[in-house]
Amino acid sequence: MDDGATAAGEALGPEAGLIPLLDPVGFGESLASVGRGLARNPADALQALTRYTKDLVAASAVVAARSLGADCEGPAEHGPRDRRFADPAWEQNPVYYWLREGYLLFDRLTQDLVAAAGLEEPVAGKAAFASQTVVDALAPTNTFLGNPAAVKKAFETAGGSVFRGLRTFLADVAGNDGMPRQVDSTAFTVGQDLASTPGKVVLRNGLMELIQYAPQTETVFEIPLLCSPPWINKYYVMDLAPRRSFIEWAVQHGHTVFAISYRNPDESMREVTFDDYMLEGPRAALLAIEEITGAPQANIVGLCLGGTITTMLLAYLEQIGDRRVRSATLLNTLVDFSEPGILGVFTDEKTIARVERKMEKHGYLGASEMSRTFTLLRANDLVWNYAVNNWLLGEDPPPFDILAWNDDSTRMPAAMHSFYLRSCYVRNEFAQGKLELADEKLSPKAITADVYVLSAREDHIAPWRAGYATTRALPKGAVRFVLSSSGHIAGIVNPPSPKSSYWTNDKLGPDPERWLSGATRHQGSWWEDWSLWIEERAGARRQPPPMGTDVYAPIADAPGTYVLEK
Repeated sequence: MDDGATAAGEALGPEAGLIPLLDPVGFGESLASVGRGLARNPADALQALTRYTKDLVAASAVVAARSLGADCEGPAEHGPRDRRFADPAWEQNPVYYWLREGYLLFDRLTQDLVAAAGLEEPVAGKAAFASQTVVDALAPTNTFLGNPAAVKKAFETAGGSVFRGLRTFLADVAGNDGMPRQVDSTAFTVGQDLASTPGKVVLRNGLMELIQYAPQTETVFEIPLLCSPPWINKYYVMDLAPRRSFIEWAVQHGHTVFAISYRNPDESMREVTFDDYMLEGPRAALLAIEEITGAPQANIVGLCLGGTITTMLLAYLEQIGDRRVRSATLLNTLVDFSEPGILGVFTDEKTIARVERKMEKHGYLGASEMSRTFTLLRANDLVWNYAVNNWLLGEDPPPFDILAWNDDSTRMPAAMHSFYLRSCYVRNEFAQGKLELADEKLSPKAITADVYVLSAREDHIAPWRAGYATTRALPKGAVRFVLSSSGHIAGIVNPPSPKSSYWTNDKLGPDPERWLSGATRHQGSWWEDWSLWIEERAGARRQPPPMGTDVYAPIADAPGTYVLEK
């Protein structure tokens, strides 16, 4: 698999669609604040400029020495995972070496100046992000002459790569809003290459379809399993390609699996609320599952926002005295939003007010707006990587299942989206026991079900330390925390392989760093650890239940119809 596609896949996350196109007004204001802050702190600004000038002179001296055969290093540092400078010419050619040093020192200067401005959040975060976005765009690797790999490719192909790249660039300007394509989506068909685990739709309401998957073992565990996906992007990230599907893995390990597939909202869903998503989503699914299987309890696996609403549903069921959930698995989920990572920078009152004004016209936040937002949040991986590959090198983007799924984006209903941003990201109501849903005040401290919490070490959407905070938000007891390798989505689409690993530590103290320092690293996938954990909560083995009942008769083959809506 292409390393660039893998890195891009690790960058992805449904919750990145929380805001529309990055707010130019807010970013302009934040950059202006940097200028005012530097005027108030001239000594710190001068110190940053002095450091930059001194190191630039030193870098020039190093380049001169290297051109004479000396083996010495310049003052700039670049991470080993910065694939922009992977070509050997950046080390071997003095001109490219100096170009890299100068760019990296300018990058550091920009960060130093933003820090020297002494801004407070959220302005400081917006300023840091806006300035970094500009610096990333100015990287020499994004230009033809500044990219040695592109220059070599042009010579090797007698200019063919330049012609193909120009043709692709013009096509993207005309048909893709000027953005480079990330993936060859024509290589995948939903229901064949993706979301292909056999099953039946056994329930359809105005919000979701419930899929029951056909058994693949002679006997199954008596307690069924419900997959609760996010409705930002489509459900089949949990049922991706064969042998990379979490749902397929669970079915093949003896679970009777159900999954929710949400409808792609349109203007008619303008007033759909967060309450509706809880009651007509996982709550309605649990009622159908009990009728079909006869089991009084079920286990739930919730991903991202689907995990957040799963946790709220557990608290709601406790409030009404309903113990139908035996356990919950929360995958890269935020329950406590006090440290929400980069998305917290963009969910202040001003930005949310602009989002709400944008949603007023149609009653939803458009899919393309959310998709573009996240693309720019990880511009090096999701924009410039493909600009270089497609436009400068003249290559086609690779077929990659995660990127194809990410390209199949969805809309968000206005009322639900506004409530979610304010109650979770701004006010953090649930973690404080102040959230009201379906006429009940909910708190995670009321939950009694066993919970498996999974975070990914390189996740920037739901940072793992924020995921670890779930262990403090829930009551002390049967909570297991596991840390996976990779990022927000690649950490979930994580079948057993020599490259995968995870960390465990049964001592859940208040400090995530102390937990990690005492954790044991395991070679393999967290899927294997989870299988052992869930089996202890899945009951005895039995004959598989029927596919639907008279009340919930199968109405379509999986993956259903809602997932195909554009």
